[in-house]
Amino acid sequence: MKTAIITLDFINDICHPKGKISAAAPRVYKNRVIENTNKLLTWGRARRHLICHIRVAFSTDYREASSNSPLFSYIKDIGALRQKSWGTAFVDELNITDSDISIYKRRVSGFYGTELPVLITSHNIERIILCGVSTQNTVELTAREAHDRDFSVFIASDACESDTENNKQNSLNFLTKIGSVKTVGEIIASEGASKS
Repeated sequence: MKTAIITLDFINDICHPKGKISAAAPRVYKNRVIENTNKLLTWGRARRHLICHIRVAFSTDYREASSNSPLFSYIKDIGALRQKSWGTAFVDELNITDSDISIYKRRVSGFYGTELPVLITSHNIERIILCGVSTQNTVELTAREAHDRDFSVFIASDACESDTENNKQNSLNFLTKIGSVKTVGEIIASEGASKS
């Protein structure tokens, strides 16, 4: 089964302690989320899975941000998530290689308004493995859409994080209804997830 590993929003503004919207950052480092993600990426590259890093970013004038969204209005007010800034650079610890694909998004979901649908179709992807921050926002919305597009969905539970344990667990509990929620170790060990 052709597989894509998709990382979501492992950027400084969200995951670095000095980021502008970094409520989840202490938990990202405490729970070794990036370390676990790197383990998943190394495994995926060895099996020639498609590796795609998706990050949210806006032009400096925020022309792509919806004025109807309280979330994006707040982002604009505090000057966060500006494309080509330190805030939207991937965190240094994330293991990215030249063969990986990088995509910008302008909304919460990794699918909405991005080239991801064309990319995974052109690579004949059947299974998507997701990780990122935050679990209840970008990971969950991307998983929901992957499910509705008829992909087999895996969520790497220890490669996802939220601002609180409660938010993370509530989201993971829901995601068990539309996908397989497993640790990175379980995904690697799983015969179903390890076949190309």
